[in-house]
Formats: sequence, structure tokens, C-alpha cells
Amino acid sequence: MAPAAASGGSTLPSGFSVFTTFPDLLFVFEFIFGGLVWILVASSLVPWPLVQGWVMFVSVFCFVATTTLIILYLIGAHGGETSWVTLVFSYVATLLYVVHAVFSLIRWKSS
Repeated sequence: MAPAAASGGSTLPSGFSVFTTFPDLLFVFEFIFGGLVWILVASSLVPWPLVQGWVMFVSVFCFVATTTLIILYLIGAHGGETSWVTLVFSYVATLLYVVHAVFSLIRWKSS
């Protein structure tokens, strides 16, 4: 029995072995389809530019998050531990909620 299996945890791949495991192999497809979304959204004409801007923002954000995550995997920043991913993205999500709430409150107060 492997040490990771005996302890109940699993190790995350690092380096180019990221491209040999199934869920991490999806990074490649995320890059390809993310680029296609950018091209299609940027070249389409929509009646409401705000909608196009929002879709572009979400696309760019997801692309940047995917790029950041794959770079962290490739350089082995996780040290083989699996809990760091949840912890990093939990802090980011919480920070975004707080920033959104603060700016919504400022807008509400000024109206």
C-alpha cells in the first residue's frame, strides 16, 4: 500500500506530471476554450455592451485563475499537500465578497 493511500490523503502532482493526471489535464482544454471564448465574445456585436463586458470579465477572470493555478502546480508551490488549494481560494472568495459588500454599501449611501 502506498504511503499516501495509507494516510488517507493524496498528493498533488507538480512539474510536468500535471499534464499526465486526468483532472489536471483539463487545464489544456481550459486554455484552448478560454481563448476561443475571448475571441468570440470580443468579436460579437450585442445590443447591450454591459452584457458583453460582464461575459468578458468572467472569461478573463477564469482564464487568469486557471493560469495562476497551473503555474502554482508546475512550480510545486503546494509542496504535495492538498489542503492549500481550498485555503487559497477560500480567502480569495471571502475577500471578493467583502469588497463587493463595501462598494455596494458606498453606492447605496451615495444614492
